[in-house]
Amino acid sequence: MKLLRLGVAGKEIPAVIDNKGKYRDLSFHLNDLNPDTINFKTLNELGKINLEDLKEIDKNVRIGPCINKPGNFFAIGLNYTKHAKETGAEPPDNPVLFNKSVHSIIGPNDNVIIPKGSEKLDHEIEIAIIIGKKAKRVKEEEGQDYIFGYCICNDVSERDWQKNKGGQWVKGKSGDTFAPLGPYLVTGDEIKNLKNINLSLDVNGERHQTGNTNQMIFDFNFLVSHISSFITLMPGDIITTGTPPGVGLGMDPPQFLKHGDKMELSVDNLGTQTIKVIAE
Repeated sequence: MKLLRLGVAGKEIPAVIDNKGKYRDLSFHLNDLNPDTINFKTLNELGKINLEDLKEIDKNVRIGPCINKPGNFFAIGLNYTKHAKETGAEPPDNPVLFNKSVHSIIGPNDNVIIPKGSEKLDHEIEIAIIIGKKAKRVKEEEGQDYIFGYCICNDVSERDWQKNKGGQWVKGKSGDTFAPLGPYLVTGDEIKNLKNINLSLDVNGERHQTGNTNQMIFDFNFLVSHISSFITLMPGDIITTGTPPGVGLGMDPPQFLKHGDKMELSVDNLGTQTIKVIAE
């Protein structure tokens, strides 16, 4: 099932994509896609609906972030070997875990804003996990039992703020528009092989990032197990799982985002994002 949220910012309604690719209104059955509704009971109930009986929604409407008001937004750094090396770091022995602000989330095609004072804004295409039930000390082999679905996350990063302003990475990861999310929240049954998902990101039509989940150091199940051994995860929590090589920081010379740039992101089964970069 592919779920999404449609409408102007702050007034989105839940929707679903039917077998013919049409957007269908779920608001009669579901108030929103948020921590109160993102659970497996909801998924079972939605599975009983004949989607073609639902009201069709114009595809030209804005797509909002595919989850509203998550409680936590975690991120994994350096989870692809080649990306770690391009940043000058060694591949980690344990997952590098940090936070992004939940207030950084925007729609998948909304503008990314270069904040005042920023000179090193960068892109990171990633696959995010959305948790579907309370997870505490989860066994690795049972990780999928706790994952409601997957979506694209662009982990936008201000490299100078991330590396040189003291403290943890969160400063460089949490600007107001630093997490385009979606377009779809895709349930696991829609994905044939979680270890063979292609990711790509272009800037102004030029390929920057190319990767595949078979290159991840720590896979989705391991991450759920590892994080839940320290932190109790709750429904609606987001874990974005790391980026493949090709970020601007890793280029020679480094190439950061500038006003007017256009980013195009694509992930197998999870859709696409088209984003314009605008100076504040």
